[in-house]
Amino acid sequence: MSQRDLVSWNALVCGYLTNGYCPEAFEAFREMLAVGLMPSASTLVSVIPVCMILGELSSGRSLHGFAIKCGVLDDEVMTPTLISMYGCFSDLNSARKLFEMMLEKHVVAWNAMISAYAKVGESGEACGVFQLMHRSDTKPNLVTLVSVLSSCCNLANACYGESVHAIGIKFGLTYNVGVVSALVSMYAKLGELDAARCLFNSVSEKNLLLWNSMISGYLLDGLWHKSLDIFIDMIANGVMPDAISIISVISACSISQDLRSGDSAHAYIIRNGFDSVVNVMDGLLSMYSACHRLDASLNLFHKMKARNVISWNVLISGLAKTGDTEGCMAFFHQMGQEGVKFDLITLISIISGFNQVDQITTGMPFHALVIKSGYSSDTQLTNALISMYANCGNMRAGQLLFNSLEMKSVVSWNALMMGYRDCNLFEEVMVLFDQMKMGGQKPNSVTLLNLLPICIFQQQGKSIHAFALRNLSIMESSFLTSTMCMYARFENLDYCHLLFEQLDKRNITSWNTKMSVYLQSRHIANSVTCFKELLTLGMQPDSVTILILVSACSVLGSLELAQCITSFIIRKGFDKNISVINALIDMYAKCGSIAIAKDLFNTSHNKDTITWSVIINAFGIHGDGLAALDLFSKMQDAGLKPDDVTIISILSACSHSGLVEEARVIFKSMIEDHWIKPRMEHYACMVDLLGRMGYLDEAYDLIRRLPFKPCSSLLESLLGACRSHGNVEIGEAIGKLLLELKSCSSNSL
Repeated sequence: MSQRDLVSWNALVCGYLTNGYCPEAFEAFREMLAVGLMPSASTLVSVIPVCMILGELSSGRSLHGFAIKCGVLDDEVMTPTLISMYGCFSDLNSARKLFEMMLEKHVVAWNAMISAYAKVGESGEACGVFQLMHRSDTKPNLVTLVSVLSSCCNLANACYGESVHAIGIKFGLTYNVGVVSALVSMYAKLGELDAARCLFNSVSEKNLLLWNSMISGYLLDGLWHKSLDIFIDMIANGVMPDAISIISVISACSISQDLRSGDSAHAYIIRNGFDSVVNVMDGLLSMYSACHRLDASLNLFHKMKARNVISWNVLISGLAKTGDTEGCMAFFHQMGQEGVKFDLITLISIISGFNQVDQITTGMPFHALVIKSGYSSDTQLTNALISMYANCGNMRAGQLLFNSLEMKSVVSWNALMMGYRDCNLFEEVMVLFDQMKMGGQKPNSVTLLNLLPICIFQQQGKSIHAFALRNLSIMESSFLTSTMCMYARFENLDYCHLLFEQLDKRNITSWNTKMSVYLQSRHIANSVTCFKELLTLGMQPDSVTILILVSACSVLGSLELAQCITSFIIRKGFDKNISVINALIDMYAKCGSIAIAKDLFNTSHNKDTITWSVIINAFGIHGDGLAALDLFSKMQDAGLKPDDVTIISILSACSHSGLVEEARVIFKSMIEDHWIKPRMEHYACMVDLLGRMGYLDEAYDLIRRLPFKPCSSLLESLLGACRSHGNVEIGEAIGKLLLELKSCSSNSL
């Protein structure tokens, strides 16, 4: 072109932007300025979004200055565009100042301000602006309603959402499918699924967006099976799903650990070409990991056509959850070799996997990497490091990291409290709770969840419950269920029933807690009855329900009931879950059938450390210590490293069979070969065995060398052995220790 005017340059800038060439659009704008052309409002409206895409706030401010200089700030679209830009950069003060300066606020400006607040999660402010708009008699449009409805979800206020719905009806906006989709999503998020379903059914021509809203609505409310049903209905109605639909379905399979549906979804993905969508494949990776099928997850990972950092993170996170820290580090190194740069999530996933005392030396280099990578100021990552040091027993390092934080979030306090709680330092937990309140940090439900399990008296638990009622705006189901478990410890079933009535009966977790409460308070038959009741109401049990039911049967010792439960488990497909198989082995051993327990063990293809520990313990219960020792050897030959639970199982088996020398060798090897720090339970097994077999001097010497105060049951066990073997001298010494222990307990009370 021999002559280029402003319209030509605007067309070029707009063309670049439309096709995603943002740097080129910005460069064309600079060239336009260089030839002396003054931008118009339409030029600036085209260029400002480039600043948002490139993350250039300083350039955006310069363009704001240009708008003032060129006298186009009063243009109808100019100010709303600037408001959106400042909102994108979370500079809400600048956005609000611009908005307030407008003499005449039209609907586009109101929408820009509402959207700016909504995008950064300031739902209350977004709804506040909508109220001002309504009072100013400005008629809302479709964009207004969709923006404000997303904020209503976060306010957790159904009445406010219903008011917005009424306004939409008044202005005739609820006939639009986009608005109906937003309403369905809002009602579903607020737990008003009947209203959501009613709206969904009212639309005769449902588009994909509406179907997706209903699918995600059921998913958010924990009704994963209905989410899958809606997906099937959608396909039956001839609506082809998109990646969002598929990801929702995969999420439903992950939450429910429904591997059968997950495999079907995987087949559908391949058949319909969604296997080229990275986000969908990442969802599948996560689903297999959630279903404890890391083998399938690894196989899928290696077959993926394209992988991003999320793919690596999902795999590393899955390995970390299973305790495979070596696998985590191997993939982390491979990730670097393939040129994929790790991010915060990668480091948090790996660091979260270090939770054993012997893993502290492996975790510390990652702490160094955090500092070297410039992430040490990130509070979330520091919280993960605090948890790592606490889980590895190094509370001093955890405390130092906590003290180094300039801004301590509630998560930071919770991480340190959890560490002290896991180390049985309950006084420190209570001290931290008081410091947290005095420092002006508001405890949340997670904070209180750290306190409920360490309550010594019911009155303490009631105080925490009362604190929650006064200070928590929403009583989350996790807090209510934990409070039920606390009251169950004190056998206060009346309070447990009252709390259960506050829970959502459509959520299987509520029923799981009720069953667990009955099991904990030794009302075993009631736990089984509760299971029958949830089936009658049409609830679908999950793996946790099955584990509680199996535990109840183990206590009852009924072989007939055990066989009924096994049939139900096979029919519902829970026999693929390794945790359920482990529980079944233990159940049959306690119901007196070691033969069935052994058959289950032999036919299990995915044996983990727990599987071996359970079968070793099973033979120990039945007095076959030699068979337990043989299994212990075979476990190590299979390449599995015994953990502290396995050692307890084999020591207990030796104790039941009177195998003193073998127990001595194992107890010594746990420290020297396996680097396992003995707990009270390990010492209890040794003292019980040595005492019953007459090695009283050795048992007493073991108690004197304990690295912590002995528990009363340990001392009582040896005292009973002294009485059986007629050893008065050691018996008197143990009696004195018992009196001192009880005296200390009385003083602390």
